[in-house]
Amino acid sequence: MDLPSLPRNLISNLSSSSPYIYIHHICLPPLSPEVRQTGDRFTHKNINKMSGAGEGKMVCVTGASGYIASWLVKLLLERGYIVKGSVRDAYDPERTQHLTSLDGAKERLQLYSANLLEEGSFDAIVEGCEGVFHTASPIKLSFSNPEAELLEPAVRGTLNVLRSCANSSSVKRVVITSSMVAVSENRELKEDVVVDESWFSDPSYCEEQKSWYELSKTMAENAAWKFAKDHGIDVITIHPGLVIGPLLQPSVNSSAVLFLNLLKGVEPFPKATCSWVDVRDVAYAHVLALETPSASGRYCLVERCANASQIIKILHEHYPTHQFPDKMSNNTNLISPNYRASNEKAKRLGVGFTPLEVSLKDAVEFFREKNLVSI
Repeated sequence: MDLPSLPRNLISNLSSSSPYIYIHHICLPPLSPEVRQTGDRFTHKNINKMSGAGEGKMVCVTGASGYIASWLVKLLLERGYIVKGSVRDAYDPERTQHLTSLDGAKERLQLYSANLLEEGSFDAIVEGCEGVFHTASPIKLSFSNPEAELLEPAVRGTLNVLRSCANSSSVKRVVITSSMVAVSENRELKEDVVVDESWFSDPSYCEEQKSWYELSKTMAENAAWKFAKDHGIDVITIHPGLVIGPLLQPSVNSSAVLFLNLLKGVEPFPKATCSWVDVRDVAYAHVLALETPSASGRYCLVERCANASQIIKILHEHYPTHQFPDKMSNNTNLISPNYRASNEKAKRLGVGFTPLEVSLKDAVEFFREKNLVSI
């Protein structure tokens, strides 16, 4: 996620003296014992809640090495599940060691190589699983043909996983990681409105705005609901906003790059409101969506909506001696209204949202420990 609900065109190069930072791609140092303990260092209040709830049950996580998925795998293992995870290359230790070093992984984590765009690639992986978490989604930061490089792969990848689930004799529920951008991107987003699960992004509006990532998530969700209706599959979609918090995986994902850009003042920040949520809450919501029999439909995951100025203010309260960037963009294309988002349905599911202040501080402390920021 993970390219989240953030203002359009905000992705930019990240400059740093760190030898581990590259343009549009950041790699953390090789895994050390300290890095492998990151999950324990930032253990979430929900990680051990109802431990053992998945004892003996098997589930599948697609895109298991991703930002949200890594925390999800950790939580599932903590709860006793047998986890079958799909990754691009199960034999690449640089992408999988953070998973195989998790508590319980040796006994209950099975990793498989799978191609999201290859029909039937997930047939064997989902077989025997009661639940499937589809977190994998193609993400490209630049492209010449959005339809061929982003839109069609997003829809086809989702349908390929759902077809495998439909062909399985064991799968009872599929939980799909979507995004708030599949909810809020339409002409009705105005000052002081409250966005909730009844909202759907308008594909035509996304196309007009050339919001290709937003359009890909919208189209993929629409295709998933149609497939679920046609084939009688129990599907739930999870819609996180901008996902923030510490990382488990050894590479820095897109949403973390955006946050680092903000911390470093790489470019003027926009006059735009974003929805924010802690990565650990997102992982926990996925598990609740699977384990709660009455769970259904869509779930918006937003702790609160805040603009960049408000984020900088919160950070300054935690780090009063640090000079944070205060450059504001004059680009009118990056202005969005001060909307709000409802999280009442997610709370009824059992999600207790981590205060944004805690999520931001944990993220900063993580990046400080990895020498990616000096605050």
